[in-house]
Amino acid sequence: MPGETELGEWWGNLPPEDRSFIGRQDELARLDVMLRPDGGPSEGGEGQRFRDGGPSGRGEGQRARDGGPTEGGEGQRGSDGGPSGRGEGQRNHDGGHRLVTLLGPGGVGKTRLAVEAARRMRSAYPDGVWLVELSALHGVGMAGPGVLGLMAMEALRVADQTTRAAMEALAAWIADKRLLLVLDSCEHLLEDCAAFVDMLMHAPHVHILATSRRRLGLPGEQCVEVEPLPVDEPGTETRDDAVTLFADRAATVCSGFVLDEATRPVAASVCRYLDGIPLAVELAAARLSTLSLTELDDHLGTRTDHRLALLASDNGTRDASRHRALRTTIGWSHELCAPLERLLWARLAVFTGGFDIEAAQEVCAGGPLAAGQVPVLLDELAAQSIVQRDQHTGMTRFRMLDTVREYGADWLRELGEEDAVRLRHREYYRRLARDGCAEWNTGRQVQWCERVLTEHANLRAAVDWSLDRPDRRAALEIAGTAGFLWRHCGHVREAHYCLDRALAADPSPGPDLLRALWTRGAGAIMQGDMDTAAEYGRRFTDVARQQEDPAALSVSVFLTGGHLSLRGRPAEAVGPMSAAARLPVRDDWLGSAQLQTIGALAYAHLMSGDHASARAAAEELRAECVRRGEHWTRSTADVIVAMLDLARGDIASGARNAAQAVAAHRLLHSASSLAALTLDTLASATTAAGEAHRAAELLGIAQRLWDRAGGRAQLNSPDLIAARQACERTIRDKIGALAYEHTYEAGRAMSYEQAMTYATETPPHTSS
Repeated sequence: MPGETELGEWWGNLPPEDRSFIGRQDELARLDVMLRPDGGPSEGGEGQRFRDGGPSGRGEGQRARDGGPTEGGEGQRGSDGGPSGRGEGQRNHDGGHRLVTLLGPGGVGKTRLAVEAARRMRSAYPDGVWLVELSALHGVGMAGPGVLGLMAMEALRVADQTTRAAMEALAAWIADKRLLLVLDSCEHLLEDCAAFVDMLMHAPHVHILATSRRRLGLPGEQCVEVEPLPVDEPGTETRDDAVTLFADRAATVCSGFVLDEATRPVAASVCRYLDGIPLAVELAAARLSTLSLTELDDHLGTRTDHRLALLASDNGTRDASRHRALRTTIGWSHELCAPLERLLWARLAVFTGGFDIEAAQEVCAGGPLAAGQVPVLLDELAAQSIVQRDQHTGMTRFRMLDTVREYGADWLRELGEEDAVRLRHREYYRRLARDGCAEWNTGRQVQWCERVLTEHANLRAAVDWSLDRPDRRAALEIAGTAGFLWRHCGHVREAHYCLDRALAADPSPGPDLLRALWTRGAGAIMQGDMDTAAEYGRRFTDVARQQEDPAALSVSVFLTGGHLSLRGRPAEAVGPMSAAARLPVRDDWLGSAQLQTIGALAYAHLMSGDHASARAAAEELRAECVRRGEHWTRSTADVIVAMLDLARGDIASGARNAAQAVAAHRLLHSASSLAALTLDTLASATTAAGEAHRAAELLGIAQRLWDRAGGRAQLNSPDLIAARQACERTIRDKIGALAYEHTYEAGRAMSYEQAMTYATETPPHTSS
């Protein structure tokens, strides 16, 4: 699955550990105490000697400034620089400190330390430990607490489908949660992050671990300075974690490298020059593929500052020295690269969230850099640790660490190429979104869903860059195509955010406007915002008439009439939808709209009690979806047929069809309200089949999805609510309230993959 993590999807999204974690044991012990909410055990088991007041054995390089964590300090927003009443409360609700910020310059290892500390706290937070990476917003123009709310909802997999603002929806969802949220790279959006965290602190059991180069400045904030790794000094017993890290990374590029009496002093000299900064140490170790250890030490010993100016705010601070050491090392690595490697490094800086070879070739080739040279140059940059290979998703992708990416972006501006390369980046993802829409209604739908999820950050950056440029036509196209794909791949809110900005410019009529209007209206139906859906339906119909597009006119009834069924007026929806022209189904986004219109008609017939017409429409829809290899709309057909099967007492068929619908949602990684409704239906079929314990587990799984859909359980439909309640009563009567609660909670406790596997691969035992 794109974005696969080592935890279940409900309890966290921490990345799998791809390199051994070296050092930092005392910092981890300190964070173990600060982050643990209730004094219970963590997975690391490192905190006890620190709590008992025993000696830490910490070397000078590891000691936090002033001997420990600091509270508030410069930039504190509380009155008189002290903690406010809420700041005290942040510590006392659960124990520990509710806002801890790891401070330090780029490359010092804040992110890696935060992730490792969070990983060790998993058992202490029943609602999970979650990483929100904010670096993807750096330099793309998106800002504001609301955007951070969208990012957090995406990370938490909160598929809220209400019309509430992102911050409001997130606040409602986390209000009763016990979770740890890691906010990484806050320094780029410091004020927005402070406002965002301030809102999160109203949830009494939410804890925040932030990483930043500067304090957030909130009351009660506990700041821990992340120091460079210690380097052993002759005649002392200080730990030499920096040298250990150097040796570990050196062994990956220089087979047989070991620390001995000859190499250890030279390695220590290299690390001392680099001030023990982990990223600088790793970059230097990567150079052993072309230099001997002695040559490396000689190069660093005679190295002068690189040509790029340092930030003015760095002057005179201890962090400035470390920032200078890191920038010098990066600059030295840059100068040791071949000219085409430097050029590729700079151009790769426009990517966010990673990239593959094809994207790198399309975006970065040009001038002296030919597309055919990019794969070889990428391998060279990976060997030098300039880019990182990321293969845990099953695909070969690359990414750049924030500090290295920032250096590349600086160089790209120095070259005067930033706008040109960002335009190529936009055009590449514009084509990708256009192709995804063109093939959405085909057998390639699942592959496109996975591609959209994998490239989400780059698509977001390309859309946002377009919306800030004067070319409104291109902005409308990419907002509409990306928005259509996002609507179907679980990012309805982000689709609306971009579509609203594009449509606010009052674009001219045309195919791009049609797609944008239909997507916005269809998304409103998913959110239960029927008035907005009707308004966009009217606008869509007007433009379709102007364009004299019969296929577009045929799907306008999805917006103008489909919402009536969810308002409890299905009979009114049947007439106009039945009268809509049935044209050959297309392969593109409009073909998908055609299928969804048939599905809406089938649902209207079902809700109005005309089961024969409902079955005819649903079977017609399913046959077309099967012929095409389409899954998204087929799941709707399957669940409607399942409901019809159960209504006539065909339990085996109902269970089979409901399970097929769940399987489609699993293929598309869907955790939407439609997936939850499908699981409710499967639970009803399983109950009817006499499998009460399994049915209770399925209701628990479904409830986990309903919770993340923003509280619109059973789509607020009285009929669907009544069906769910009847199912629950039947189960309780069969197995008893205590057994029901136990089994129900077991279902809620499953990870997403466990739950969907259980639902689809363990069918109920029924007789035909």
